[in-house]
Amino acid sequence: MQKINAIHEEILKKITPTQADRAKIKALAEELQRKVALACEEQSVKAAVRVEGSVAKDTWLREEPEIDVFMRLPTTIPRKSLGEISLKIARKATEGARQVERFAEHPYLEAFIDGVRLNIVPCYDVKRGEWLSATDRTPFHTDYVKKRLNEGLRGEVRLLKKFLKGVDAYGAEIKTGGFSGYLCELLIVHHQSFTETLRAFAGYTQRVAIDIEGYYAGRENELKRLFPEPLVIVDPVDKGRNVASAVQPQKLYTLVAAARAYLKTPNANFFYPPKINALSAEALANKLKNRGCALVFLPLGNIDAVPDVLWGQLYKTQRALRKLAELNDFKVLRDAVWSNEKTLNVFVFEIEQRVLPSVKKHLGPPLKREKECENFLSKYGSNDCVVSGPYVEDGRWTVELRRRFTDVVELLREKLMDGGRNIGVAELMSQAFREKLEVLVDSEVVDVYRGNREFAEFLTVFLSGKPFWLKVAEAER
Repeated sequence: MQKINAIHEEILKKITPTQADRAKIKALAEELQRKVALACEEQSVKAAVRVEGSVAKDTWLREEPEIDVFMRLPTTIPRKSLGEISLKIARKATEGARQVERFAEHPYLEAFIDGVRLNIVPCYDVKRGEWLSATDRTPFHTDYVKKRLNEGLRGEVRLLKKFLKGVDAYGAEIKTGGFSGYLCELLIVHHQSFTETLRAFAGYTQRVAIDIEGYYAGRENELKRLFPEPLVIVDPVDKGRNVASAVQPQKLYTLVAAARAYLKTPNANFFYPPKINALSAEALANKLKNRGCALVFLPLGNIDAVPDVLWGQLYKTQRALRKLAELNDFKVLRDAVWSNEKTLNVFVFEIEQRVLPSVKKHLGPPLKREKECENFLSKYGSNDCVVSGPYVEDGRWTVELRRRFTDVVELLREKLMDGGRNIGVAELMSQAFREKLEVLVDSEVVDVYRGNREFAEFLTVFLSGKPFWLKVAEAER
């Protein structure tokens, strides 16, 4: 415990804002708040403008300040106009800064000034419980957390955020599917420390449900029916919402495994991932050659979409392509999608065997199911795809069929030639496949690899498969 405490003190010194940091961020936040309010007036929009999020709650990380300014707009503004009006105001307020349009339930603007990320977000000015959009809750979240976190607990929140960033499980945006800042704050409110939060997740064996305000006390079965997810944190300001609904199972399990490793072998490196040294192009080609399976890559160029829409379509397409491969008997060992959100998007599929035998065994119904047997015999009794059979084996009808696709590359090329909409490929990806379809196998990806350092780093980590924090834990033993 002494070692853990020493590590936490060391990390807190690095991530807790100094007085100078606070003064800078406070001035920037106040100036942005003023400009947003002025832009609202110029557009004749009545709005209450307030700083929310981690800056308002004093749970922000010194190394990564992020200012959230919310415009509480009149309920008379139609939902369909909310995004358009707020974006116009936000662009005016951050004129001259780098701007990125984001999308949650509705569009909002992200801007960068002096290296600080700024989010200008619209919501409706409503009473608690009378929500018209998801962001309407945020001011209530801010007030709730501020009342329950003292200086010590704010430090615990910072530790949890930094740890989650370190193990790549922080951020509720679609790209990450991890833990939001508000979720981190609620976990500390509930467990009262970073260490106890890790212990709780390290002991994870089944579904976790936390109801801080006790809305469902004595009604746990109802809670389970309402929220079937593996991690449930009932929103203290809205009992009908699970704050953890955006957390993907993979990120939950990442935290569980990383928490166990850290508590067993605590090390400050868990909070700071090491710099990735990408393999050389020659080392990559050699590794792929000797891997014993096939790495299939589908690169796409620029997709014109805001990041959250882009990632939603990338993930939808990834699932569709994996399903296509599996339905055609190709065993997918792992898959991933990578994007720099600008010039390059790459789907990666690790396939056990690129080429399958031309014949496969197909099991029919057991003989005791007479009707199904009749249907099976009717279908395969004189079918050109049948190589052998139908014959009875182990009490059921069986046939040997000729595979339509024996090469996964041939399968992907044929199904994506027209964009693949009929197999579930998302619209923007489908359009890109129609314009240019490339299916690269193993070392054929080297030119793409050489041309993009970030992709090279991603692929190096993907091929390793082992998370950095597991290496850290092993080195400590």
